Amino acid sequence: MGNRAIYPMVLAMLIAAVLPTAVGAGERLPTFDEIYRSQHAEELTAWGRRYERGVGVAQDTKKAVQLYCRAAAKGDRDAKYYMGQLLAFGRGIDHDKDLAAAWLHAAAEAGDRRSRNMLMVLNVGDKPTRRAVCPLGSGSVTRIASRSHPAQGAIADLVRRLAPSYGLDPELVLAVIETESNFNPNARSSKNAQGLMQLIPATAARFGVEDTWDPEQNLRGGMAYLSWLLKHFGGDVELALAGYNAGEGAVERHGGIPPYRETRNYVSRIVSRIN
Repeated sequence: MGNRAIYPMVLAMLIAAVLPTAVGAGERLPTFDEIYRSQHAEELTAWGRRYERGVGVAQDTKKAVQLYCRAAAKGDRDAKYYMGQLLAFGRGIDHDKDLAAAWLHAAAEAGDRRSRNMLMVLNVGDKPTRRAVCPLGSGSVTRIASRSHPAQGAIADLVRRLAPSYGLDPELVLAVIETESNFNPNARSSKNAQGLMQLIPATAARFGVEDTWDPEQNLRGGMAYLSWLLKHFGGDVELALAGYNAGEGAVERHGGIPPYRETRNYVSRIVSRIN
């Protein structure tokens, strides 16, 4: 058998070693949402590879990134390496050398030798300059929540309709609303935060909200602010949530989540709701 015949066989063996078993004839391919809800980090990473390469599914780098991010949050070092690789070379997402280095450092700390070698090639120094966070997709909704929020009714329907236009995961927005006002459009705090997303007058004015008691205007203002915070903090969900609670200035002054019990409990409560 000549080399030309051997190479495809070797390639097939390599792909089979790193990708999930192909779906058999007549078997239903799981949807992306079903895959994303998996609790197994290795499975998430393997499906991420399939979406990245278009093996058995339509090639979609943004879906691959979301799966890698979820797997990395569960501690999978391969997912961290693949995230760094994508960002380092801009494969289907925006090139970001510093963020790539953050992911590669995280993988290297977990014992991944490939990441150590790539860090040397990139020549980015011994310590990352940023946190390893999931990049926000340009013009698309970035999945953050790993499970659906149980909220139903007119307000939940409105959130699920509006959130994508702000590039937000509706399930994250619903978790914020639950924590802020428990879905009460007439809620008012002791600090005069108003409505569903508890907008203070200054924030309402900043994002063009004329009537904070109007549910749709309130939602639009709160989502605009949350979307701005996510971009401002480079996709770091915890910092964005801390900023929503305490203001972005407080996050910047403290170099992270402020040491306020209220803010830390706030961030913890929402993160636990969506994961």
